[in-house]
Amino acid sequence: MPKPLTDQEKRKQISVRGLAGVENVSDLKTNFNRHLHFTLVKDRNVATKRDYYFALANTVRDHLVGRWIRTQQHYYEKDPKRVYYLSLEFYMGRTLQNTMVNLALENACDEATYQLGLDMEELQDVEEDAGLGNGGLGRLAACFLDSMASLGLAAYGYGIRYEFGIFNQKIVNGWQVEEADDWLRYGNPWEKARPEYMRPVHFYGRVEHTPEGVKWVDTQVVLALPYDTPVPGYRNNVVNTMRLWSAKAPCDFNLKDFNVGGYIQAVLDRNLAENISRVLYPNDNFFEGKELRLKQEYFVVAATLQDIVRRFKSSKFGSTEVVRVDLSTLPDKVAIQLNDTHPAMAIPELMRILLDTEHQTWEKAWDIVTRTCAYTNHTVLPEALERWPIDLFQNLLPRHLEIIFEINRRHLERIAKLYPGDHDRLRRMSLVEEGDQKKINMAHLCIVGSHAVNGVARIHSDIIKATLYKNRCFILVQGLLRGGPPQVPEQDQWHHTPTLAGHVQSWTATLYEILASMCFHMFFSIFSQAAPGYITAKLIIRLITAIGDIVNHDEVVGDRLKVIFLENYKVTLAEKIIPASDLSEQISTAGTEASGTGNMKFMLNGALTIGTMDGANVEMAEEAGEENLFIFGMRVDDVDAMDKSGYDAMEYYNRIPELKQAMDQIAGGYFSPDQHDLFKDIVNMLLHHDRFKVFADYEAYIKCQDKVSALYKNPKEWTKMVIHNIAGCGKFSSDRTISQYAREIWGMEPSLERIPKWFRNLKSLL
Repeated sequence: MPKPLTDQEKRKQISVRGLAGVENVSDLKTNFNRHLHFTLVKDRNVATKRDYYFALANTVRDHLVGRWIRTQQHYYEKDPKRVYYLSLEFYMGRTLQNTMVNLALENACDEATYQLGLDMEELQDVEEDAGLGNGGLGRLAACFLDSMASLGLAAYGYGIRYEFGIFNQKIVNGWQVEEADDWLRYGNPWEKARPEYMRPVHFYGRVEHTPEGVKWVDTQVVLALPYDTPVPGYRNNVVNTMRLWSAKAPCDFNLKDFNVGGYIQAVLDRNLAENISRVLYPNDNFFEGKELRLKQEYFVVAATLQDIVRRFKSSKFGSTEVVRVDLSTLPDKVAIQLNDTHPAMAIPELMRILLDTEHQTWEKAWDIVTRTCAYTNHTVLPEALERWPIDLFQNLLPRHLEIIFEINRRHLERIAKLYPGDHDRLRRMSLVEEGDQKKINMAHLCIVGSHAVNGVARIHSDIIKATLYKNRCFILVQGLLRGGPPQVPEQDQWHHTPTLAGHVQSWTATLYEILASMCFHMFFSIFSQAAPGYITAKLIIRLITAIGDIVNHDEVVGDRLKVIFLENYKVTLAEKIIPASDLSEQISTAGTEASGTGNMKFMLNGALTIGTMDGANVEMAEEAGEENLFIFGMRVDDVDAMDKSGYDAMEYYNRIPELKQAMDQIAGGYFSPDQHDLFKDIVNMLLHHDRFKVFADYEAYIKCQDKVSALYKNPKEWTKMVIHNIAGCGKFSSDRTISQYAREIWGMEPSLERIPKWFRNLKSLL
């Protein structure tokens, strides 16, 4: 009988299996020490935990480089169609663990660090989140890059290398306080600067119409310096590229001031140019018409399109070097996906290149643009839609304003021919909104200039067709989830541990009364961040912490119910919260939430959903069965009907005693005894200015929570619903989504089809 393995031998055996022949643990240790000594110039006597993290990151990065170069060589040799994903946000989170998993190095690295006397998890915690996004929009972009590499698509992500990402949140005396996210202060081991591909981006100036053509002159130039980050596919040797642009002032910036003796001021003024990539705007659901934001949007578009054209013209055909001169075949080799309206300037910028530089006719240029560009819309909320003032456009991008006006003129001519005399339709569908201040509607620009338009959930796509724009919409149902396969044991092996009883986003004081009667051993309420300029949202956070002060010290429920606010919610924290949660609240008013990228992640990780029929909840209910979600409240049609008949919050307030009591407690200072009127604005908003009609769903929500409480007492039935949810979540893999994008929008075929197999047998457990 063989001798039993020791724990150390078991660890080595596991690490060798996980290594898959790439490299042994001994070599990893050697390379780790080499980087510690020769890259970081440290030894074990003086090295810090951060030094060890950088040594490990560089060791893992070594395994990426060869694959990265070979992937790009392959694309050059084979000249496949390439997709360019343009986004102002890429919410990447941490890179080390994802890279180790994708390269099958995690077990080997774990063993190597163990033998070196280090703890892998501690080293991973040193890494700063690349928080270059606010939420769902940026996280979707990150997931899509991952899937495009895993599916073997020739793909590139383009965005901005913000020096400061999403702010760090602190809760001080119950209030949210923002701190700068200086994520680059210690450097970034995953990026590589590419100064040889630096590109000029022009602003301001004036337009000259000459016999030789149109010229944009007297401009101010800012340089775009690219930084490349590898994006590895899942164990397929494919490594794609995310290229982020950083703004740099040219050497002759403000040379005029220098010539008159203003050298110091000239140097200081360089910051004005470099501010373009300084900071991520902290709102992804509220539009602010700031010049700096428009500069950011054009900056990334102008630099990216120059890069796209350069790569298109220098491609190789077989063994023959060929330089393409004619851009007429661009749509055959290039697909540009616009992630919301932020990169909408790609449409007039590509037109400008084709018209002014390539000297194409308008008709030919427009055909190329519309066959190349596609657009994903993230919201129809009016406060989030981008509408740029014409005066700002005229000053900053005068040539592009001319092009947009011409696009609109031709567009309205076509509409007028289709619908003679329908002036209201012309007004609705115009790219230029009339009023006290004329504005460019960027969503309309994207729709008119793209061959495919989709929302981020089917219900959202339907709303786009019905409200935002009623014509020329190709709709694609889109999933948003990217995650590895969970381990699914037999049903009798499932243990329901209420580590986190829910990720509750409701904030009314009725939470206290409702949950006090529940039989949970402990109930945690976890909340997220408010954009710094969103005063009401920050006041709601203060109300949450105030409710927590009361609930957590209550003698009756204090040992059963807790409200805990986890500050600084980011990707890394979500990776801990989501797998530990039992209940996910997705309670937006039907028709207002684009999708909700969190709900599907909760579904995959075993949390049940209580929510409205909004966003991806609709498709989740279809896949898992509506009986396996806790659905409540109005549907879109009900909301539309209430819009017509009128919503009266006071009717609910006067009719429902516990609701009235809760509002009176909030308004009367029950949760703010030192400042009685602190929360009166919240109550006033709910009673008199609530376009989300929160009270209309109140009674249905309470009844649904009663169902949640009752089922939670029956672990076997709860677990059965959990398995139904996990078994039904395969549709929401971003691999499936990207495969559909590739075939139906980009005209590409994934070379490495990855259909999730791990969930196929789950239903046999039921």
